[in-house]
Amino acid sequence: MMRRASLLLAGLAVFAPAKAQTPRDTLTIGITQFPSTFHPNIENMAAKSYVLGFARRPLTAYDPDWQLACLLCEQVPSLENGGARLETTPEGKPGIRVTWRLRADARWGDGTPVSAEDLRFAWEAGRDPATGFGPAEFYRSAYELIVEDARSVTLRFDRVTFDFASAGDFQPLPTHLERARWEAEPRAYRNRTAYDTETANPGLWNGPYRITAVQPGAGVTLERNPAWPGPAPAFRRIQIRSIENTAALEAQLLAGQLDMISGELGLPVEQAAALERRTGQRFRITYKPGLIYEHLDLQHDNPALADLRVRQALLLAADRAQIVARLFEGRQTVAHGSVNPLDPMHDPGVRQWGFDPARANALLEEAGWRRGPDGIRRNAAGERLGFELMTTAGNRAREAVQQVLQGMWRAVGIETRIRNEPPRVFFAETLSRRRFQGLALFAWISGPESVPRSSLHSEEIPRAERNWSGQNYGGWHNAEMDALLEALPQELDREKRRALWSRLQAIYAEELPSLPLWFRADAHVWPSWLQGVRPTGHLNPTSLWVEEWRVR
Repeated sequence: MMRRASLLLAGLAVFAPAKAQTPRDTLTIGITQFPSTFHPNIENMAAKSYVLGFARRPLTAYDPDWQLACLLCEQVPSLENGGARLETTPEGKPGIRVTWRLRADARWGDGTPVSAEDLRFAWEAGRDPATGFGPAEFYRSAYELIVEDARSVTLRFDRVTFDFASAGDFQPLPTHLERARWEAEPRAYRNRTAYDTETANPGLWNGPYRITAVQPGAGVTLERNPAWPGPAPAFRRIQIRSIENTAALEAQLLAGQLDMISGELGLPVEQAAALERRTGQRFRITYKPGLIYEHLDLQHDNPALADLRVRQALLLAADRAQIVARLFEGRQTVAHGSVNPLDPMHDPGVRQWGFDPARANALLEEAGWRRGPDGIRRNAAGERLGFELMTTAGNRAREAVQQVLQGMWRAVGIETRIRNEPPRVFFAETLSRRRFQGLALFAWISGPESVPRSSLHSEEIPRAERNWSGQNYGGWHNAEMDALLEALPQELDREKRRALWSRLQAIYAEELPSLPLWFRADAHVWPSWLQGVRPTGHLNPTSLWVEEWRVR
């Protein structure tokens, strides 16, 4: 579900409103975040995924119908078609070899074929912990890569998993541009990659578009990629503007400076609904429920938050149903864990924490926190029960949620101090390096039946020695959860896997490694003349199918 600014190559002049183009050959899109890096294998951030969806193609992705599809490969490997084969590892354990064959017409933007050597480089870099690629578990499990021919590689895995056909975040990297930079110093590679120092280099991009200009923190310009072999995209140029304040984002849309606002990183649903009421048929607005989990990450190194009673009290004192009703017009689904009811492995019997301030007060008393004369609780040492509450600056919905939670928690004697940061700082520095002190409000975006190892396993706690890879930002660790996260991917029987999923959800609901808030619906705002955009509701963005977008 998430993040170095790039070379300054464009001034404000390139961001002319799309209306000025006649005929319509430019599409201007507003989003609320700016990528912290353009490297496809370093850090996860929705803004990066959305932008790179126009300019790159992964091996595989889940399509808008939630089916695994090949984008850069010829066919999804399976046991039936021979693309995968069960075997025994050198250690005598059950293993599997999976072969991906690249499309014959795949080219980088400089005309260089996308090759097996590009996949070999990505695998070698990922296997080196100093590089800091994620998810690290994939590269540990894929213990051997075999180049079969110029377009085919076979990965040998030391375990058999139900999702072996999905390449996930394993993506080719242009070895002719990047290998020398990595080999010079793997630990420094993330700061010297061409993706962030020469972002407009056409050889980095293999999608329908290539990035031609970047205005750090503000915008990205993409133009048609002449080397793209697929259907020609409708627009000669796509301009993406990063506008972190959602009120300003809406104002630019109404002023004609934007043609559309992406659903993945756009207006909160209640703001979009109000816009729809005011503007009638001027825009097409679609609300797409999906696998987007809005929650509060907790810093478990904080002694107060390490106390389960305090975590439970925080959730019991938060009237999430009221927040959804009043702030989001009832368009969000209150979450009782991290697995969405839309996911086939959701357990409807998971424990639910309702709004119960009396119980919250009792738990805090039990934990040794007594109210002081100002109403804020203190422990025996006189320390105040207070936490820093952070989120992405400029997101009007999240900032409103912060204000409401601040009041609800004060009512039970908990003090919160709001401190927000621009998304590129919040995700790339504060979260990934575990610098937040209390609670962090953001969303995870997942795929169907996506095992949350990276965010929950104790081995995925970001550390300097692993160059800060991993997404267990809170530092939570639970031995039974670790074992489940290792067993789940290896259980091929769907019903046996369902039992493991149920236990995972039960532990999450009891232990509260994070505080669940709600599952988000995204509001996609399109101009009436744009057709072919298909919201997915999961981690793969609409931009991956931009060649299907058409002007009516």
